[in-house]
Amino acid sequence: MDKFVIQGGQPLVGEILIGGAKNSALPALAACLLTKEQVTLQRIPRVRDIRTMEKLLMYTGATVSVTGTQVNVRAENLEKAEAPYDLVKTMRASSLVLGPLVARTGRARVSMPGGCAIGARPVNLHVSALEKLGAEIRLEEGYISAEAPSGLKGAHVVFDRITVTGTEDILMAATLAQGETLIENAAREPEVQDLAALLIKMGARIEGVGTSTIRVQGVSELHGTRHAIIPDRIEAGTFLIAGAMTQGELTLQGCAPEHLDALIAKMRQAGATIESGPQSIRVTASGKMRSVDITTEEYPGFATDLQAQFMAMLTEAAGIGFVTETIFENRFMHAPELARMGANIRVEGRQAIVAGVPRLTGAQVIASDLRASASLVLAALVAKGETIIDRVYHIDRGYEKIEAKLAQAGARIRRVS
Repeated sequence: MDKFVIQGGQPLVGEILIGGAKNSALPALAACLLTKEQVTLQRIPRVRDIRTMEKLLMYTGATVSVTGTQVNVRAENLEKAEAPYDLVKTMRASSLVLGPLVARTGRARVSMPGGCAIGARPVNLHVSALEKLGAEIRLEEGYISAEAPSGLKGAHVVFDRITVTGTEDILMAATLAQGETLIENAAREPEVQDLAALLIKMGARIEGVGTSTIRVQGVSELHGTRHAIIPDRIEAGTFLIAGAMTQGELTLQGCAPEHLDALIAKMRQAGATIESGPQSIRVTASGKMRSVDITTEEYPGFATDLQAQFMAMLTEAAGIGFVTETIFENRFMHAPELARMGANIRVEGRQAIVAGVPRLTGAQVIASDLRASASLVLAALVAKGETIIDRVYHIDRGYEKIEAKLAQAGARIRRVS
C-alpha cells in the first residue's frame, strides 16, 4: 500500500497545469451509453475512479480505447445493463449509469454507490425521480433494479434537495424519454453544465442549464460527438490553497477561474494575493494567513470538496476560524489526523472551530477519504519535519499524479510502497 513521505517548510513556486475535472468526466463517460455511435472525450484525467468507470462501460459491452487523456467510447451493443458490486464498490458515482441504461435499454441493475465514508448519499432522489419518468424500481440485495419496457416518459421532477449526481442522472435519462421533462431544484454546478453541453452536442434538446430549472425535450436517439472536459476546479482550488499556505508564488495554468469565485473571495479575505487571467490564476502570500469563516453550500457557494483543504490552511492561520459543513454530515474525518500534527480543532456537530497554531509538526497520519487526503498533504507541506501519509489510494481516486505536480513546484514529496 503506497504512502507519501513529505518534508515540510518549502514554499511552492512555479507553474502547475490543471487537468480535466474528474467530477465532469464521470458523468460524461456514463452519457456515452446513450448512443450507439462513438463519443470521443478529451482531457480525461487518468485517476482511479475514471479507470473504474471505463471498466464498467466495458462490462456492459461498450468498447473503450484510451490514448493519453483522450477516451473513445462506442456502446453499439449493450450486453449487460448492470453495474456489479465487485466492480463499483470503490466508486460512489456508479449510480450515474442508472439513468442512461434504463433510457437506452429499458432496464438496469446497479449496485448501491460505494466509495468515501463522508456521509449519506441521497440515492433515493435518483430512484424517486426515475419513478416519475415511469420506471419501476426495486431495491434488493444491495442493488437498484429498474425497468421501463415501454420506455421512459417525460414528467415534472422536483428534487427535495439539490443533488448533483441526481440532476445528472435524470438529465441523461430525460434526453431519450418521450415528451418533455421539467427538472426543478436542479444542481447548477459547472460539471452539470458541462454534461449538458456534451448531451446537446449529441443531439439532446435542453434548456435552462446553469439555473435551478432545466427543461428537456426527449428525442428518439442521440449521436456521437467530440467533447473536451472542463478543467478540474477542485484540483485547482487545492493547489491554490497550497500556494497560499506555503507562502509561495504559484501559477495555475489551464484552469477556469470563474468556477472558483467563492474560494477566491475567501482566500483574498484571508490575506492571499490572487490574480486571474482567462485560463490562469496566480497566488502569492508573503506572510501568515488570517483566519476566516466558511460555510459549504451548493454551487455557486463554497464547495464542500474544498472544505478539508481550507481547514488545513486555517490550522496555521492567525486567529480562530469557523468551518460549517452543510452538505455531508460526516466530513470532518480529517480533523483528528490534523490534530495529530498539532492542529487545534474542536468539532461540534456540523461545525469545526479551528484555532491557528504557530507551526504544525510532522507525524504519521492516515487518509480517510479523497479530500481528507488532500488536506493532510497540504498540512504536511507546511509542517516542521517529516510527515508520512498512509492509504494514499484515496487521493489517487481524484488527483492525477499530485505528488509529481507538487514536486515540480518545489515540494519535497515522494511516494513509497
